[in-house]
Amino acid sequence: MSRLWGTREKGRKTLFLVLLSCVIAGSLLAGCSSQAKNGAAALEPEQQAGEVKASADAGNKGNGSEEKQERIIKDELGHEVKLTGTPAKIIAPYLEESLLKLGVTPVARYSNAKDGHRDWIEGLNDVPILDFSEGLPSPEVMMSYSPDLIILQTETFAANGVYESYAKVAPTYVFKNASGNMEQSLAVIGDLLGKSAEAEAALQDYREKINEAKEKLSKVMENKKIAIIRFAPKGINMMGGNYLAGYVLHQELGLGKTKLIGDANSAALSLEVVPELDADYIFAIDQGGDRAMMDSPIWKSMPAVKQGHVYEVDSGYWLGSGLIAYEKIIDDVLRFLIPQEG
Repeated sequence: MSRLWGTREKGRKTLFLVLLSCVIAGSLLAGCSSQAKNGAAALEPEQQAGEVKASADAGNKGNGSEEKQERIIKDELGHEVKLTGTPAKIIAPYLEESLLKLGVTPVARYSNAKDGHRDWIEGLNDVPILDFSEGLPSPEVMMSYSPDLIILQTETFAANGVYESYAKVAPTYVFKNASGNMEQSLAVIGDLLGKSAEAEAALQDYREKINEAKEKLSKVMENKKIAIIRFAPKGINMMGGNYLAGYVLHQELGLGKTKLIGDANSAALSLEVVPELDADYIFAIDQGGDRAMMDSPIWKSMPAVKQGHVYEVDSGYWLGSGLIAYEKIIDDVLRFLIPQEG
């Protein structure tokens, strides 16, 4: 009996020790699990910070690649113009108006005292002058302004090796004749400079101005004809409807042309031809030429002269080729041709 009791007592102690060991082991495992969870939570912010940094680094690399993005654009003469990033320093002789409309100031500007082009454009007073009086500036002169882009208004500016020499200074875009379609040329310049939205807004404002002017003129100018006469040092001629003020009056505003000009870009005018000038209104542009014709009896016998329908206009913007000039020409036309109230 005592032996049996001893055996049972021993078994109870063994079972108690086994159960105690299990409890201790369970506690230890729970503690390890808690530490593992806490450790994972402690590491998580560091991992997140690492991911943010990697993302920021990737973003910075992306921005750098955008700044160095390259484009190849063909100009109107078929030259490939390679642009890196967005051009900021621009030289665009005779296209400064378009640049200003896009919010861009050129690093140098066109000027030529010989052709009567005066400094009438606001916003260019402090811009260095490119003198065209003896021809196009040399490549060395252009290089002194370190341009990112050169834009030439007409293919004649690019002739005789000029394009090849300018293209060595900076990427050079050439229009066949930018003044032949001002809206298209402004859109092209906007694309070149990353200013397409600004170009579209400026053109929309201009188109509204044209429509309003046409509506006013339609009431008084039906079947009336206009002549634009340039008194230049090289002679007297009439301006056609394909460029500058002629483009604005005849194509944009739809005003009639005289039979003497027809579809020509220009036509010489002499006293012998004056009696055939069937114009109801004449706009005279003084470029420093001989104006003795206007004092002759033949000139004074024309109906337009007798009725006081000869208007002398500013040669600066009437020979301009951008939105600023075109808008000022429209203002002149309305001021002269629309009867003023009061």
